[in-house]
Amino acid sequence: MLKNISPLFSPELLATIYAMGHGEELVLTDAHFPCHQFNDHVIRADGLSVADLLGAILPLYELDSYAPSPVIMMEAVSGDTLDPDVEARYMEQINKYSDLDIEVMRIDRYAFYDRVKSAHAVVATGEVAKYG
Repeated sequence: MLKNISPLFSPELLATIYAMGHGEELVLTDAHFPCHQFNDHVIRADGLSVADLLGAILPLYELDSYAPSPVIMMEAVSGDTLDPDVEARYMEQINKYSDLDIEVMRIDRYAFYDRVKSAHAVVATGEVAKYG
């Protein structure tokens, strides 16, 4: 029996992060993102927020200190605005578990789609915040 593993982990999510290696990316998406359109390895985490999942994953998962930014989010499409509270909730968890000086890199929608295509896996969360 495993101890001290968050109950937010599904067996599939735990096995997936265990199997990941250097340079591989895990994407956490909001509930509205069309995950299956861009990646075949989709793990469902319905009902769970991204911040809560970050709090479960980051004690076990090392962010890439060699990447220009190990945290990447989609930038707002022209005419939309971002809710700064969304990023603040995520950064609170990231800063709790990482000693790196991390700034979120924002990339446009289509560049984000390309990153999702090449990611090791995508976690479809229950996050309902826009650009979450």
